[in-house]
Amino acid sequence: MSEQTQPMKVKYVVERKSWFYGFFQALLAVVIGGVVTSIFSVIMFFGVIGAVVSAGEVPAVITDHSVLSIDLDATVEERAQNNPFDKLMGGNYAEAQGLDDILTAIREAKTNSKIEGIYLKGGVLNTQAATIQEIRTALVDFKESGKFILAYSDIYSQGGYYLASVADKIMMNPSGMLEWRGLASQPIFYKELLEKLGVDIQVFRVGTYKSAVEPFICTEMSDANRAQVQSFINDIWGNFLTGVSESRKISVDSLNAFANNYMFFNKAEAIVDYGFVDTLVYDNGVRDVLRNHVGGVKVNLVTPKELASVVVPKTNANEIAVYYAYGEIVDEKTAGLSADGAEIVGNKIVEDLDKLMNDDKVKAVVLRINSPGGSAFASEQMWNAIELLKAKKPVVVSMGDYAASGGYYMSCNANRIFAEPTTLTGSIGIFGMVPNVSGLLTEKLGLHFDVVKTNEAADFGAIDRGFNAKETAAMQAYIERGYDLFLTRVANGRGMTKEAVNEIAQGRVWTGQQALGIGLVDQLGTLEDAVAYAAELAETPDYAVGNYPAEDDFMTQFLDATKENYLERELRVLLGEHYRSLNVLKQIEGGNYLQARMPYDPNVR
Repeated sequence: MSEQTQPMKVKYVVERKSWFYGFFQALLAVVIGGVVTSIFSVIMFFGVIGAVVSAGEVPAVITDHSVLSIDLDATVEERAQNNPFDKLMGGNYAEAQGLDDILTAIREAKTNSKIEGIYLKGGVLNTQAATIQEIRTALVDFKESGKFILAYSDIYSQGGYYLASVADKIMMNPSGMLEWRGLASQPIFYKELLEKLGVDIQVFRVGTYKSAVEPFICTEMSDANRAQVQSFINDIWGNFLTGVSESRKISVDSLNAFANNYMFFNKAEAIVDYGFVDTLVYDNGVRDVLRNHVGGVKVNLVTPKELASVVVPKTNANEIAVYYAYGEIVDEKTAGLSADGAEIVGNKIVEDLDKLMNDDKVKAVVLRINSPGGSAFASEQMWNAIELLKAKKPVVVSMGDYAASGGYYMSCNANRIFAEPTTLTGSIGIFGMVPNVSGLLTEKLGLHFDVVKTNEAADFGAIDRGFNAKETAAMQAYIERGYDLFLTRVANGRGMTKEAVNEIAQGRVWTGQQALGIGLVDQLGTLEDAVAYAAELAETPDYAVGNYPAEDDFMTQFLDATKENYLERELRVLLGEHYRSLNVLKQIEGGNYLQARMPYDPNVR
């Protein structure tokens, strides 16, 4: 190699090293930057979560000229959903309101000098009749304070209008609509669909009206089911008619006539003429109306959650415990959510009631039950826990929208049972359903099965065949024993004979108002009425109210949110009112054949 080429080689090597070091430095900078960014993102994420949690724990500041604003374009659940992670991520339940917060806020608004009135905003309320009725009762009580209630909406749903009708002044958008058409129940039936798939649902039941199985074995309502549904929707509608008639001074006959006149498509001016609405006004005009009601100054709108946060819980050595049990009854907590986003987990209720039984400061327990039923086994375990609790201190039941089948099983042994007139209860009956998918597996998919066994019953429940005559008889006997035990529990709890219970049982659903007349409940009233009666039974005039079970801490809520079954959640949203019916099949999965639940989702709208 000549001396002339040597400098070029050195320069080339140097340039290669320089390029390599530059590339390495750039790569290292990217990696370090990514790590730092990730760490910063995690810190920011948990910082935001912490800020949300902290903000939720700080009581709101209520200023002069405040108005309690209750949003009726929302879902109302038994207890407030306080999961900040769900709200931060825009979960399906972020907009849900707690009935407990709403009732607490209305009671506080009645006596709080800074709250001048209540504003009912919107009218497409997504909840059941008994919940609406309980809120309406609280609003009627609020009016005794002399403070105003104003209502405004672009569109009033039927339930939303029933609630808003208590207002001193009802306003609607000039282009708005009002739904007033009566009630209907329109279940969907899956029998022919299942037949096309090669699935046969083997049904075992006791009770003429125990119609939870009908969507899977029929193409229309049975005569008995049609009669019971007609009976309870007539009763609920009667309560709507009475309430609106008294508030708006419109006769019941006229209200029924208007319901037949497709009110939803009437002109807004006609709705005013009929007396349903007082005035038509745009949204910005409502602000002027509110200002005029507080003396012409700026209005401070306060949400129920904010107002409830300023209520300082009363402390006392004596406590009346309110235990909330709502959702479908299951033996153990499921991986996903149940049909309505909540569950009554049998073994947890038993454990919690045992703690209340042995807590000396708890003088009585009010069970707030809102459930269509579910597992008969879990219902029996909870009945036993309530029996033990009742032996030491008074137990009073307050029924929500539902306390049916397994929900009534839990209720029947209380010292006293309170219900709303529109509560759906009873449904005293048992059924079992076992899918036979042999047609799907063999005829549709071409699968074949064989078996070797030591005993006749060794392959009981095999998926490749339906039940034989002996197995069918054994299952039916099992269901009948469950029904007989259910009758016994009700008879003993209600001081009736089994024969008398059987006459009003048979799986039939009753409204709270009807149930009062046949002895299944003791009194029509609210949760507040039930608490007052429990204190009276316990001879404890001076007491504090404790709410149970305690809310999970933030980390538990965070972990539960991350474990939630996304597909199931989306199916619940997609299927809506039909999800509960299909969810029955899930509940019998794993051999939990014995079910004490009401007929599907009543689908009353």
